[in-house]
Amino acid sequence: QVHIVESGGGLVQPGGSLRVSCLASGSGLNFYVMGWYRQAPGKERELVADITSGGMTNYAASARGRFTISRDNAKNTANTAYLEMNNLKLEDTAVYYCNVRIQNLQPDFGSWGQGTQVTVSS
Repeated sequence: QVHIVESGGGLVQPGGSLRVSCLASGSGLNFYVMGWYRQAPGKERELVADITSGGMTNYAASARGRFTISRDNAKNTANTAYLEMNNLKLEDTAVYYCNVRIQNLQPDFGSWGQGTQVTVSS
């Protein structure tokens, strides 16, 4: 079983930057993909970016070029994924969720964090 704790959300002005973190603890985490998803009011949850233990990354078109996902997997039982968000836009406002899953499984078969609110507003 994987335990997830997210942190780092908050309020930022358009054009600003913010970093959110996801600490996952459990066994065998080096075999898991860690990802960030977001859900805005009235919209479906969507992928922002994910990263394998080997460092392969995947970004949504809306995030590419502005967001960077990285991962610290020095410990097999505690991995941290970071999402650095730059040039934030109003439409980036959402609850951001961390997901940890075994590679090749769909996110809904993985574990979700409780979510952290990111609000972009002037």
